[in-house]
Amino acid sequence: MGHLRHEVDPAEVGLDPKALARLDQHFAHLVDDHRMPGCLVAVSRHGRVAHLATHGWRDRAAGLPVETDTLWRIYSMTKPVTSVAALMLLEEGHFGLDDPVARFLPAFAAPRVYLDGSGTGTRTRPAEREMTIRHLLTHTSGLTFGFYHSHPVDALYRDAGLESSVAPGTDLAGTCEVYAGLPLQFEPGTEWNYSVSTNVLGRLVEVVSGQDLDVHLAERIFRPLGMTDAGFCVTEEQAGRLAELYGEDSEGRLAPITGLPLRGRPRFLSGSGGMVATAHDYHRFMEMLRRRGELDGVRLLKPETVDTMTANHLPGGADRRTFGSPLHREPGNAGLGFGLGVSVVVDPEITRSPSGEGAFGWSGVAGTTFWVDPRRDLTVQFFTQVRPAGSHSHYPELKRLVHEAVQD
Repeated sequence: MGHLRHEVDPAEVGLDPKALARLDQHFAHLVDDHRMPGCLVAVSRHGRVAHLATHGWRDRAAGLPVETDTLWRIYSMTKPVTSVAALMLLEEGHFGLDDPVARFLPAFAAPRVYLDGSGTGTRTRPAEREMTIRHLLTHTSGLTFGFYHSHPVDALYRDAGLESSVAPGTDLAGTCEVYAGLPLQFEPGTEWNYSVSTNVLGRLVEVVSGQDLDVHLAERIFRPLGMTDAGFCVTEEQAGRLAELYGEDSEGRLAPITGLPLRGRPRFLSGSGGMVATAHDYHRFMEMLRRRGELDGVRLLKPETVDTMTANHLPGGADRRTFGSPLHREPGNAGLGFGLGVSVVVDPEITRSPSGEGAFGWSGVAGTTFWVDPRRDLTVQFFTQVRPAGSHSHYPELKRLVHEAVQD
């Protein structure tokens, strides 16, 4: 098991200790005010952990505090890991970014695109473009999520039992077959819509590698990087370190809720959101990306591949607000593009919170987030375990307080 450890005085790496103290005060207040059960925040500069703080409880009822080796459900922070696995296979020559998904997953041949109507009255037409691996990595595939309530295709996902993205009683292969039988929201490559694309990418990794996704990630990423606790389930030995998952009602009150089925290997291995990890684990993963594919003598990706992964792939340098499907055209997506599995800042002047141009990262539905800022040589990770009634409100303040601490 791995504890994340403080490694350097903040001032030595250009971080203001007083600003970091304000960061701690802010999150300690959220815990004291019962708006968050507990959390961990870590800020690293030049590859060394300069600030590491824990607040509150991993399990409030049991009185168990957040510790530096606490295990967290990272949900969608799984997506960058699955994306790295796919890019490693790409480097090995198994496929190209613009190869059709159907070459490896035949169920996705001859997709149909939504035309009009709803429910049994839905009309579709044949897609004019093939769905490619690049479309999966960039969430421009035309796939969607069943829990959205903004488009008739979202409702078709729910009708197919996909509100939680997994077809009941199936594994990753079976669920992807269900996805493939539903219409696309739009022509592949013409809009950005955050979706089940990374589950399909995870299935692609399985087919190409000949291994189950959890086995492949363990052999190719977790063990080489020393991500000692990362995985899709927890052992009896690990179970006591797993943070309780809380839900938030419309009035902000927290109560424990059911999370991922982590005791025992899950049948459905979600490349989109199935992982658990510690701060130590994700620090190792972030450092590999910050160092452009290598860590402690272990190289997973070529520098050029990481550069490609963390560049904006939306056409014409567009951001998600302008290129997004109607659901995603909110102000929060202004200035943010998308790479191959990660969000990328393309215009920091119009983002809703302080951001460095070229900074990349992603978040999870239970309140976890990370980003790497290459220009500032900065990495940040934050963990809590709250599925909110709305969107997470602590992200902008986290970014503001961290950026206030950067002195050079």
